[in-house]
Amino acid sequence: MMPLPVTLAAAAAAALVNIWLSARVVTARRPLKISVGDGGDDVVLRRMRAHANFAENMPIFLILLAALEIAGGDRTILVPAAIAFVIARIAHGFGMEGGAAARLRMLGMMTTTIAILLLAGYAILMAL
Repeated sequence: MMPLPVTLAAAAAAALVNIWLSARVVTARRPLKISVGDGGDDVVLRRMRAHANFAENMPIFLILLAALEIAGGDRTILVPAAIAFVIARIAHGFGMEGGAAARLRMLGMMTTTIAILLLAGYAILMAL
């Protein structure tokens, strides 16, 4: 059996989301010739924050996921949490564009928070 298959799949998906979010920053900066920072541009700022927010939330999620998987956590909990997290981060990335997509930002953050809380609570229960 492969060690940590759920975490491995989630980490791979997270890497792809990270690359996508980074590429969105680059594609917003390039035509404006902004090499560092947001240059005062709202679109660049929003995309940078979407990428940064992902980088802020992803490590704790993957650490919890791996720790639970090592501890023998139930895959029927871990797999849906991982899928929800990845979808939530994609939704948040689109939602950071604002306008009609803004609802996706809220949905993405709520789902991210719930997934992390679920894993944190599960980890506490398993530790007891």
